[in-house]
This record gives sequence, C-alpha cells and structure tokens, in this order.
Amino acid sequence: MTRALSLRRLRQSPAIRELVREVQVTPERMIQPHFVVEGLKSREPVPGMTDVFRENDDSLARTVESDLAAGVGKLLLFGVPAAKQSSGFSHEFTAARIAALRRRFGTDLWISVDVCLCSHTTHGHCGVLDPEGLHVENGATVAELARAATIYAQAGADCVAPSDMMDGRIGALREALDAAGLERTLVMSYAAKFHSRFYGPFRVAAESAPQSGPKDRASYQIDPARPNDALLSALRDEREGADIMMVKPGLPYLDVLAALSSRIPLPWAVYEVSGEYAAIELLAANGLTARAQAHVEAWTAFVRAGASIIITYGARHAREWLDASRG
Repeated sequence: MTRALSLRRLRQSPAIRELVREVQVTPERMIQPHFVVEGLKSREPVPGMTDVFRENDDSLARTVESDLAAGVGKLLLFGVPAAKQSSGFSHEFTAARIAALRRRFGTDLWISVDVCLCSHTTHGHCGVLDPEGLHVENGATVAELARAATIYAQAGADCVAPSDMMDGRIGALREALDAAGLERTLVMSYAAKFHSRFYGPFRVAAESAPQSGPKDRASYQIDPARPNDALLSALRDEREGADIMMVKPGLPYLDVLAALSSRIPLPWAVYEVSGEYAAIELLAANGLTARAQAHVEAWTAFVRAGASIIITYGARHAREWLDASRG
C-alpha cells in the first residue's frame, strides 16, 4: 500500500518548524551601513529609511555604541566630505573617522569602508571624468581608488569595499595594499553591481546622484538584462584577488546570486539596498505588512540564494526581528 505523502506533519508546531529549517539567518552575519557627513551640525534622517541617519562625528560614535549593545559589531562606512572636487581628492575626512572608531572601540568593531568617488565629486559620478566630461576615465579612477583604499586601511579599516565598477580595480587595490604592507586587509568586491532604480534613498544620504556629465551610470554598472556580464565581472574579481564578493541589489537579483555563489567558492555578500529596505518600511508604515516578518523573509531569501553575509540597514534590529519572526 502506498502511503500518501504528508508534508504538514513537519509544519504543525513552532518546535518542529525550528528543527527542520534548512536556512538559518543569524545577526552575526550582518553588516550595518553608516553615513558620516563632514560639517553636519546634527544627525539627519534619511528619507524613507526608518532609524537610518546621516551622522556627524559625535552621533556616529553614539550610534555605533548603540549598535554594539544590540549585538551589531560589523559596519560598512560611507564617508561624505564637504568639499566636492573633480580631481585631487582628499580622503582624510573618512580616514579620520575610521581612526576615531578604531581608537574608541578597538577590536570590538569590524570596520569595512566603501571605496568610491561619487560622494567626493562635483559631478556625482563614481570616478574621474575625461576633460570633455563625457565619460569616466578608467585608469585615472582606478589609481585614485587604490590610493583611497590604502589610506583607509592605514587608518584602521579591516576591509575595503570598492563599489565603482571600474575594470581592473580589484587587482590594483590588492597590489597597492600589499605594497604598503597591508596584506591582512580584506577586499570585498561589489562584483555584480547593477544599474538599478533601487538606490534612491542612498543617493540622498551619500550626496551621490549624478549632477553633470553622463546622465546615468549605465556605462559602468551592469545592465539588469546582462547576467553573463555579472559572471564575467565576478570571475575577473576572483582572479584579481577579491576575498569577498557581493551582489547588489538583493531581491531583484536572487537568480544572479544563486548562480554566482554556486560557481565561485568565495564568501558571498548581498546588499539589501536602500530602495528595497524603504519599500518594506513603506508597506509596514501603511499597515500592509508586518515589519519584522517581512524583513526577515527578505533576509531568508538572500541566505537561501547563497549569501553568507547580509549588508542591511536593519542589522541593528536583527535580534529583535528574528525573535518576532520565530514560530
């Protein structure tokens, strides 16, 4: 006699559901982004992003201290300098913030820092424009990124994370770090960063929207309809020495994350970008979803698709939200 398959027996109570889950989401694998803005008198909320702020020196330290108390000891720092330039960039503002965090929190805090030029430039693009202002010059940009990464690592960053999507940047950063005696500094590559419409709140927070020159970033970020381009980019970054790879955004690119993480045996991060996060916040604010459960569902999808690291603006709430979602 053939027995009818029962799938519901393993769903009938919170205890058995906890025991048989194949995907586990844990706060320890999450990274909290922070924006620190030079010259800001007091912290400012980021539009659409509950509990996310543009910080100044003092508020950044207080926020990090609060995050540590909540069990979040890993951050991704975005420095926003006051002076915008087209060349001759200074990276001292961000470097000073890294050094201050290291002095205050020591090894209790793992510091990764974004390496890009979009918050530094007058035009808002991720690199140095050609003299006519028509396109981003790859070589000049990579040289500047390598210099910035070295400065940040010397200031105390554990990890540098280039988000610019220039050709050859991972190899250049690795070479520069090694030449400076910084072999232990990790490189987390934005290996598959797509030309997405989900970056809006971030660009407000980081003052990084394109202002002039090319109308958008389509010439250096990956076309959403080109998954093979993401594969080629990731394979190149692996060869050039990336320690951790990233897919950005998250939910719209789960197929890419799953394909890349199954093919390239490195740790994979996913960035739940500002637009994704804000969308869930908007639904929750209008009573259309349960806030904690919706965020945890998204995080579960990331891990299911192959991510071992989640960069999310909700990392500071992870313990609370995961507890609320059990059962």
